[in-house]
Formats: sequence, structure tokens, C-alpha cells
Amino acid sequence: MPVSRPEPHRRLVVTATLLATAMALTACGSGGGGGGSGDGSITFQTWNLRANFKDYFEDLVGDFEKENPGVKVTWLDQPAEHYADKLSADAAAGTLPDVVNVSPDLSYPLARAGMLVNLDKENAAQRFKGEYTTEAWQGNTLPGLGGSYSFPWYLTTGPLFYNKALFRSAGLDPEKPPKDYAELFTTALAMASKSGGRIATLANTPSVEDFGRYGVKLMNSDATKFTYNEPKGVELLTKYKELYDRGGLDPQALTNTPEKSGQKFLEQKVAMNPGGANDLATFKENAPTLYRNLGIAEAPNNTGKPNMYVMGVAVNGKSKRKAAAIAFAHFVTDRKNQEAFAHEVTVFPSTRGSLDDPYWTKDDGTDEGRVRVASARMLKGAVNYTPVVMSDEMKTVLKNEVAKALQGKKSPQRALDDAVAQSDRLLRQS
Repeated sequence: MPVSRPEPHRRLVVTATLLATAMALTACGSGGGGGGSGDGSITFQTWNLRANFKDYFEDLVGDFEKENPGVKVTWLDQPAEHYADKLSADAAAGTLPDVVNVSPDLSYPLARAGMLVNLDKENAAQRFKGEYTTEAWQGNTLPGLGGSYSFPWYLTTGPLFYNKALFRSAGLDPEKPPKDYAELFTTALAMASKSGGRIATLANTPSVEDFGRYGVKLMNSDATKFTYNEPKGVELLTKYKELYDRGGLDPQALTNTPEKSGQKFLEQKVAMNPGGANDLATFKENAPTLYRNLGIAEAPNNTGKPNMYVMGVAVNGKSKRKAAAIAFAHFVTDRKNQEAFAHEVTVFPSTRGSLDDPYWTKDDGTDEGRVRVASARMLKGAVNYTPVVMSDEMKTVLKNEVAKALQGKKSPQRALDDAVAQSDRLLRQS
């Protein structure tokens, strides 16, 4: 997931690398083989980060090269558009960079094709596993492939904003936002009833993440078949159908984009909506009444585990400079460098102990601090609910079938059965 939000540049403070150790371990025989020399040139590719973080990454590369004078790092950056296609083309052509910025869904086809280092089996890499949180390492572990294929990098999550004034007008406690889906549905029906159908609580139809937070089993254990059409999934969609019929869900929910949903929340036509630190400044300037009555909560879930998105740094398994590539990938994602990057933009480090720092635990009185602390708190025990094998096309299939159920064109069971059948077919073709 590209980071799109610019922040003031901070000079990195880095520690000495363990390149020599990594070289020795690799040379002694790694699980993946093909150790390679520690000297020479490697390429490092990021995902749409040059425009806003050019100085940061140039400093990062420069510091690594100072610590390892035998290694030259060439930094590449690709635009967000068609990034997956670019990775696929490079892999097919044998030109995949030595170190690549990937999310789990992007690393999966590369790993399945044997193009990435399995960090759990590579001696030079697995020794670093304890430096990262269990949740982050697990988030980059790929089902059916026996290990993690990316060093955990930054994590992202976001709070749910809610309008306390609308809660009060509906006779709801503004200091007690819904914590699970049962409370959410009760809240939404009460909001719709009290407002005469004018105020919806939610602006969007349920995504795969909602099914995950509801407690639905999304796939079988080896990620070869989707299972969200199980009874619990049907139950969730049935509840959303009731909300849609009774005004708890925005009438345009089937076609709302995130921008449209945000605008409806800004106009106080919707009581709850996900958001981030940037939104607070918008509320303060354009909707001061909303800003004064803004609540920040965790998105409701039935599992006790919030959702998070994970980003990783993978190593090309065919790299001729694998030792240097592993050392650099670890360097990018070590604790000090992760924390430095997370001060550049509102993302969160995946290194063990980082989120205990006061920067992520103490509200400094700023809007950004308010959201940062609330979001960081949600990352404890968080998981990535979106299956790594679920492509954008499969997500569209689910969205379309959900829309048919909400419109009454199909029963919730039939809609989910059809979504699973189509997605399984796409999965077999991939």
C-alpha cells in the first residue's frame, strides 16, 4: 500500500549492520542456497514513495553504504499504477530487483513461483525474526508456502470516527460507541428510527474485512478455497440487508466511494466512518460542529482482534548478491529505521517494543497525536483479515454479489455462494 501523505523530512539515525555475519551464515549454507558475495551492487525498489520521501530514502541508502563500503545500492521507485504488473513482468524477465517493497498479496504469486527468499528457512534471515512483533511476522507469512517471505515493514490501521451529537439525538450514549457487531446493528437501527430515516450509521457495504471481524472463516487452511459463505457469513449479510431496508445503511452505499462516504460524514448525514489524522484538519476547518463532537473509536469486531494492513520488504531468491540483499532488507526494517520512517508519516513500526514508546502511547494534544495514539493502541493483537490470495477482481466479485443481496435480487446465501464459486474459479486460474 503506497504511502501518499508527505511529512517534514527527518534525518535517519541508524545502527551498524550485521552484513558480515549475514555473509558468513549464507556462505555456510542457507536453506535457499545461492549465497553470493557481500560486495557489489544491489537494487532496491519501493512502491510510489519517491515523490514524498526522496530525501529519506537517499539518506537510508547512503547510511547503509557508509557502513558497508563494498556495497552499492541503486534505489528504484515505481508508480502505484500497475505495480503488480511490473513485478510480474520483471519476475518473468529475470529482472526483479534484489530487494522489493511488497504487500502480502503481491508477494504471494512471486513466492509461489519461487522468486522470493523464504525468511523462515534462510539462515541469514531467520535469525532476525525475534526483532519483529509476532503479528507482523505472521502477517507476511503466506498460506501453503511454509513461511514468511518479507521482512515486516510498516503497519497501517485507522480509527473509526463517530458523531457524538448524532448519538445524543438518537438517545445513545456518546461515550459508548459500539464495540461489536450486535451493538453496531442496534445503534444503526436506533439512529435510523430516531432520525426518521434521515441519518444512516454506515456508508459502505460490508467488505471481506467486515466478514473477518465478524468472526467468519474466510478460507480453508491452505487457502485453496473461500469459505465466507458459511452460516456466520450469511448471518452478517442478512443483518446488513436489514440495515439497508430500514435506513441504517446509506441509500447510496452500493456505489459510495471512500471519498463520497467521507463527504457524507463531513455533512453529518452518516454517524460513523473510518478515517485518519488528515481528516481532523478538514473537520476543524469545514465542519467545526462535527469537530467539536467527534469521537474516535476502534471499528467494531467480534474477535477482539482489530484489522491491520502490513507492508513488507522481500528479497529476490535469485539474487546474485543475496547476502547483501538480506542485510539491506533487514537494515530498512530494523527498529531504528522503522521508527524513523514512522515519524515521517502516519504509519506504525512492526518492530518489537516500538509501540511502547511515548510517541505512540502519549497524546501530545495535537490532532495527529490524538489519532496516532488511538490507532497504535489498536495494533496490539491486530491481524490482516484480507486473505493474501484475494485479488482485486475477487474483491469486486464479493462487492457485486453483496449488492445483489441488499437489493433483494438474490438471497444472502445465494449471493455468497455465487461469490465463493466465482472467486474459487479465479483462484484456480491464477
